[in-house]
Amino acid sequence: MRSTPRLLTWAALLAFAIPTALTAAEPAGGWKPSSELGEKLSKRSTDRNGGRTFIGSEEQVPDYTLPEVLETRDGEDVETEKEWKNVRRPEVLELFRKHVYGRAPVGRPENMTFDVYDVDRTAMDGTATRKRVKITFQNRGKSLSVNVVIFVPNDRQGPAPAFLLICNRDRENIDPTRKNKVEYWPAEEIVARGYAAVAFFNGEVDPDNFDEFKNGIHGLYDNPNGRQDDSWATLAAWAWGASRVLDYLETDDSIDAKHVGVVGHSRGGKTSLWAGASDERFAMVVSNNSGCGGAALSMRQFGETVGQINRVFPHWFCDNFSKYNENEQDLPVDQHMLIALSAPRLVYVTSSDEDLWADPYGEFLSAKHASPVWELFGKTGLGAEEMPALNEPIQKGSIGYHIRSGGHGLTLYDWQQFMNFADKHWNK
Repeated sequence: MRSTPRLLTWAALLAFAIPTALTAAEPAGGWKPSSELGEKLSKRSTDRNGGRTFIGSEEQVPDYTLPEVLETRDGEDVETEKEWKNVRRPEVLELFRKHVYGRAPVGRPENMTFDVYDVDRTAMDGTATRKRVKITFQNRGKSLSVNVVIFVPNDRQGPAPAFLLICNRDRENIDPTRKNKVEYWPAEEIVARGYAAVAFFNGEVDPDNFDEFKNGIHGLYDNPNGRQDDSWATLAAWAWGASRVLDYLETDDSIDAKHVGVVGHSRGGKTSLWAGASDERFAMVVSNNSGCGGAALSMRQFGETVGQINRVFPHWFCDNFSKYNENEQDLPVDQHMLIALSAPRLVYVTSSDEDLWADPYGEFLSAKHASPVWELFGKTGLGAEEMPALNEPIQKGSIGYHIRSGGHGLTLYDWQQFMNFADKHWNK
């Protein structure tokens, strides 16, 4: 049965029934990219970009046509949330499995155990309870363990909503002793806001190097008869690991597992988007400076490109993705469709002023062009047509976005916006 707000989306649906052909133009609105930084970007070596010059200005962006998020493979318009859930969403998810991230050979494993091996109820000067949990997987005579750090606020009544960080930096950033505050994972500030702070190191799930998928979780679960062109790669393995942490959180009475936001920065942001697309239990998906293969539109070819990322990080994506090196126009998906897979849940996308490599405008456009899917549910997606000014977050609907001062990094400012956004929606 269609709700009344559904009637308000008809004009938007008609607009998106026509192929979304886009022409390069300067971002409308407050933020504009630095021409100096763009010039430096365009002078980078072309060796890993198929000989193509890197694009660092809007004038160089080619015209492109985005794949339609609300049109089925049979050419039928998607006009209801039921059609999205039952037809189009499975199609889009399968396209990303086949062409970009690969497919995991296992979901929740049978031989998985949780060991809570350290509990300190006086952490953070008595404001938090610290838990350390070891998740162990066993298969074909091999085993692998992943350690999870959890801080839960002591003064909260009832289970705490949580932010789960996929840590792709040194383990020191999620050091459970917390001798020094870390801006990358400001657990103290997260706890003070009433949220649980949860983190795991992605390298314990799968190493961040090209080892021909011999080690990590691939060594346990990959088909012993060999890999296929759409076999899962490292980003998908890390996303799978985030889901296994959520499996544990569902057993922890101190955590509100219905309100867990998965957070990632850079390659971790690519991972969080795929985790949210693959696992609908995540209530909020946060992509920080994720760029190519994350929130940025691939077809813009601005900054880092599909060819560049596949050559430098051949283990991140499935083999099929390499078919689109210098061939982005033939991709059957683009990243607005990845964001759309998290509808109607919460999504937050961020960019930074000096990180043109990650294409801030392309990240904004992905959020914008994903928004019609939220409208099917009677919700507002991004709720904005133009780029915001620097440090002026958009938090009008179910998709949040900001571009902040500074460069590539995960900062306290970013975390404050994530929590502000969750405060508005979770009524904690």
